[in-house]
Amino acid sequence: MTGSRDEQGPGWLRGPLRPFRSGQYQLLAGALTMSLFAAGVWMIAVVWQIIEMGGGPGELSFVSAAAAAGMLATTLLGGVLADRVPQRRILLLVAGVRSVTVGLVAALALTDRLQLWQLAAVSLLIGVGNGFHYPAYSALLPSILSPEDLLPANGVEGMLRPTIMQAAGPALASVLVAAWSPGAALLVVTVLEVAGVLFLVALRPVPLRHDRAAPAAHPIRSTLTDLRDGFVYMGRTPWLLATLLYASVLILLIMGPIEVLIPFVVKDRAGGGPGDHALVMAAFGVGGAIGSLGMAAFRMPRRYLTVMNLFWGLGCLPLAVVGVAGQVWVIAVAVFAVGICFSAPMVIWGTLLQRRVPPHMLGRVSSLDFFVSLVFMPVSMAVAGPVSTGIGLGATFALAGLLPALLAILAIGLARMPQDELAHPLDPPAEPADPPTSADGPADPPASAEGPVEPPVSAEGPADSAASGEGQTVPVGPEPAVRV
Repeated sequence: MTGSRDEQGPGWLRGPLRPFRSGQYQLLAGALTMSLFAAGVWMIAVVWQIIEMGGGPGELSFVSAAAAAGMLATTLLGGVLADRVPQRRILLLVAGVRSVTVGLVAALALTDRLQLWQLAAVSLLIGVGNGFHYPAYSALLPSILSPEDLLPANGVEGMLRPTIMQAAGPALASVLVAAWSPGAALLVVTVLEVAGVLFLVALRPVPLRHDRAAPAAHPIRSTLTDLRDGFVYMGRTPWLLATLLYASVLILLIMGPIEVLIPFVVKDRAGGGPGDHALVMAAFGVGGAIGSLGMAAFRMPRRYLTVMNLFWGLGCLPLAVVGVAGQVWVIAVAVFAVGICFSAPMVIWGTLLQRRVPPHMLGRVSSLDFFVSLVFMPVSMAVAGPVSTGIGLGATFALAGLLPALLAILAIGLARMPQDELAHPLDPPAEPADPPTSADGPADPPASAEGPVEPPVSAEGPADSAASGEGQTVPVGPEPAVRV
């Protein structure tokens, strides 16, 4: 495996930093950091650019809706392509298009020639690109890291998103807008996107991880077939189906109250203002970063499915406190705990997909996961207000805090997750140095770390082959690999 065997790196790269021993991962993480930084600056720059152009909430909603529509339209297709096309090519194309289009918007803004439709068109293209980016990134990661490094790598990603995209990026954008103009912030977005492209150019080509050859068929027909196969696989895999259904309901229950209703709790119940609301949301983001990085420091739990779903369910209980809290610090502590418990199992979930989903199916399954969030998050935000008006803030937060725990227990039981996770251990105990032998002969070889149902991926990975190149399909053999 590139970077895990031949690039040991300094001894202090341990725990959650272990993946950085790989030069390939360093480049991919650099590209991800630049992309998240650019997204954080873009979020604030667009708002103030619209205001500078004389727009208001309606114009901002129009531009934001264009980006959301682009993601919704392409996420599932992005999963199909991530299983067919080398993921590095997809990431390069997406980053390149973003660099060019944002650069064009920055030039138009700095010369006072930018119009709203142009900003909306670029937002649409960025949304389309994001729909292709996530499945490709998720499918590429197992190609450059060994299985034991996937958990910390997903933890690093979970830490980067709140700290870079939700904190550092908006902070830099605010300084740029205040000191110069929204156009200057958009120019910095362009520079960050170009830096991300350079990281991806330096990334060595990585072949596709396939355990079967793709049949020859008409492109449109085969694309629809691949998409159907993704849904069929989800329906026939109980732990995957149950978790996605549970996650859909979880997002529907909690994201609206957190994003839409907490400002009113802060104002009406705790007597706070905008600064207090910012403090509460910062606590949620910091909790998420700590939860992600903390989970990355540990090995995959033996009861990974049970731990993951219970973490989500029980971690929502503090939301019930938010609905009756009368002090800002109580609300901040509650959402800090929710942030930890929401993000930590996300690290398990990302690793679980990369470890158990067959390589030829990973892009599509990752896109289904992303699609769930895209669909149910805006629905939750849309219904949170009317529901709280009907039953009150306290009752709304009580439902958001109590129902997820009950639904988690239901999902675990109906999908028989405890039996499944024992049948498919992801981090089995290390084998003794000198295994005992019996008088009847040597003991049977150990079972695959992934179990007999889902074929394992070689721990050496396809990227070590000196002859491999991008665009080449490398078959994944059926023999099991030793997984630490």
